[in-house]
This record gives sequence, structure tokens and C-alpha cells, in this order.
Amino acid sequence: MVDAMIVLFESSATQFTTNGLGNLPDAISCTVVEERNGEFELEMEYPITGKRYDELSLRRIIVAKPNPYADPQPFRIYSMTKPINGIVTVNAEHISYDLSGYPAAPFTADSVVDAFVNMKNASPVGCPFTFITDKTTLASMSVMKPSSMRSLLGGVEGSILDVYGGEYEFDKFTVRLWNNRGSNRGVSIRYGKNLTDLKQEESCSSVYTGVYPFWYSEQDGLVQLSEKVL
Repeated sequence: MVDAMIVLFESSATQFTTNGLGNLPDAISCTVVEERNGEFELEMEYPITGKRYDELSLRRIIVAKPNPYADPQPFRIYSMTKPINGIVTVNAEHISYDLSGYPAAPFTADSVVDAFVNMKNASPVGCPFTFITDKTTLASMSVMKPSSMRSLLGGVEGSILDVYGGEYEFDKFTVRLWNNRGSNRGVSIRYGKNLTDLKQEESCSSVYTGVYPFWYSEQDGLVQLSEKVL
């Protein structure tokens, strides 16, 4: 059964304690996939005859529970298919993916706590996200050229995850880096046993409202504009 409390919000929403634009009770399916330190996305099938179908549009936010135990989470719509047999497929990514649009100027850090503080302070635009960690790892991190905050969290060499390790938890506009998220219960996944199918999907979509121009070389260093972001 699809959760009836799937709620649609305007693209500019930052608080999700109201009914927003209203719920989406006619969803045929609504699935959230969250991978450790990886993908966190929602996919929903919705009929064109469904309530508020006309209000589904790119950049708007769907709030839904990612699992039976977690609080409802916001997912921003980035893709909608054309109707097939009267049904559209809506793809949305967790609001934390918005961090791809927040740049950070070069900075250094000597600990994981400093890395989060200095990264946010290095942003030339206001960042609404909060960063929390229970880790106390000491190690040097150096960002030599402007980068998106999302890439600095993990996925590239020299990122916070690469330097300090840990497991991320994304909760609305709060990013937590834990030593260990959850507990090891000794369960292993084996193909042909409890894993019966494996599918890989890739998606690439970006929306930009500004540009951070710079030039960098190891010989001459970093050259950037005084206003940083245009």
C-alpha cells in the first residue's frame, strides 16, 4: 500500500510541517532508495487523472517517508516522463543534493569538525544546511580550488569522506557524519541467495543560477574574481 501522506510543496519551501500544496493520494507507487554514502532518491508513478497531477512540476518538492522508521524527507523533482498509458514516472532526489549548487572557496582544515565549519564559512553564498558529526578525527584537508559542497562531502579524492571516513545521514537540511550509522548485525548479501537481482541506473541533471569562474595551476596558484560568484 502506498503511503497516503505523500505531500507536495512549492520549490522554495524550507519547512515541511504543513500540508504544503496538498497530498498526492493517488500515487500508484512511491519508492525511496537510500544507499550508504550514496544515492538517496524517490521514484513515483502517478496517473494523469490523479489529484494534483497538474501541480507536479520540475523543482517542486515531494515529502515522503524513506522507510517505516525515519521522519518524512523532502525530495526535489528533477525528471518527469511523458504519460504512458495515462501514467507518468516522477524522479526526485533528496534535498541534500541542493548542496551541488552551493560553492565553497579554497580552505584548509586540521580536523573533521573544522572541515565542516570552514567549508560552510568558505561559501560566498548563504548555505541553509547544518553539519554535525560525532567524529573527532584529526587529519589535514586542503581544498585548493572552488568546489561544490556536495562534492566536498564525498565522492571525490580529498573530500571529507575520503579524508576522515564515516557514514552520512541526511535529514532534511541537516547533514550528519557518524562513525557508524546503525549497527552490524552480521548479515551478508550474496548473489543468488538473498540478492536475486541487480540493476544499475545512471542519471545526470543539473540546474544552475550562477557561475564561479576561476583559473588554477600548480605553478601560479588560483585566480578568481573579487565577487567570486556571478
